[in-house]
Amino acid sequence: MHTVRIYRLDHLSPTLFQRLKAAQMEAAAVWNACCELHKAARTMQSRWPGQDDLQRVTKGRFALHSQSVQMVVHAFLANIETTRKLRASHPKMRMKYPWKTKRFYPVHWPAQAVSRERGRVVLPMGRGRASLVLHLDLPENSGACTLVWNNGFELHVCIEVPQADQAPGKNKATVDLGEIHLAAVTTNTGAAIVISGRGIRSLKRQRNIRHRRLAKKQARCQKYSRLWYKLQRAKNKMARRIERRVRDLRHKATRQVIDFCKREQVGTLFIGNPHGVRQENKGRYHNQRMAQWEYGKDINYLTHKSEQARIESFTGSERGTSSQCPVCRHRHKPKGRVWKCRKCGFKGHRDVVGSINMHRLAYNQQVTFPRSVTYLRPGPSRRSSRAGTPRAS
Repeated sequence: MHTVRIYRLDHLSPTLFQRLKAAQMEAAAVWNACCELHKAARTMQSRWPGQDDLQRVTKGRFALHSQSVQMVVHAFLANIETTRKLRASHPKMRMKYPWKTKRFYPVHWPAQAVSRERGRVVLPMGRGRASLVLHLDLPENSGACTLVWNNGFELHVCIEVPQADQAPGKNKATVDLGEIHLAAVTTNTGAAIVISGRGIRSLKRQRNIRHRRLAKKQARCQKYSRLWYKLQRAKNKMARRIERRVRDLRHKATRQVIDFCKREQVGTLFIGNPHGVRQENKGRYHNQRMAQWEYGKDINYLTHKSEQARIESFTGSERGTSSQCPVCRHRHKPKGRVWKCRKCGFKGHRDVVGSINMHRLAYNQQVTFPRSVTYLRPGPSRRSSRAGTPRAS
């Protein structure tokens, strides 16, 4: 099994920075060539180009390693296939095939093209061209690499990680994702845990406030002036710092969910997809929180970590699970964090109620409400002397 480790490429020389930028522009040119060929085939209503056709057209034309060009072609064809399936299964989404011209695109190198030499990573650029040399000490089990721009260059390295020898057990569990509480997990044996997401929400709120302050200062400056660029660099630096802290908390929270499943000997995990909640219009403040709710990353993190633990995971709709009483099945719209049934008088945690009702959707099994619920925080967030938060004494 593989995971991805991110290496931030700071303090690059101007020459190396321009070479990395040119490499991403060449990868974008490969994508644009594939896009134009596919668009012409759609317009003429002729046979769509396949992998052999696209590789024949892009071979030897671009200043990239041949396998890097092939990786862009494979990514383009995967995009075409995904769009085709979505257009057939979800016509209301009105998905478009790739049509927009790109200026930059991530550059991929497969494992067999990457070489490590005494604390250096050598990324080939093709015959007759100098390789890209990065001073990074990668582990021995590292493989494919991807050059990504994320307010600065990053190298995403695929690393092989050990997988559990056997599944923890045969019990079943469900996960109710949320913005206030990141995850509420219940099992069919009566165990329950709630992981708080207030730390992540607080960091995003902090980022919004600082972004507003810097944007107001920028509005009083002449655009592209020295002071304008200085404020823009400060805004990007602040956003990157908070992004790293949010990612750290998300990893810790999802790790606690999987550790809980291991302790309870869970073999199958259902992850609810709250996409329908995000589409409701409840005012600009609520809509902003919903727009910044990255539940897709929570699903990806839980899926990856459960695969590493050999826990079978799948996802599906959770519609109606938070508005139904787990005892008498009476429906009404709850208010607050405590679910109170107007018919039978049941009281319980709102997110745990949603997780309990998911058992009926996922496994067609009725589960009793747990007697006790464990509340946990993801863990201590990353602290920095320049993060704007006091240090723990």
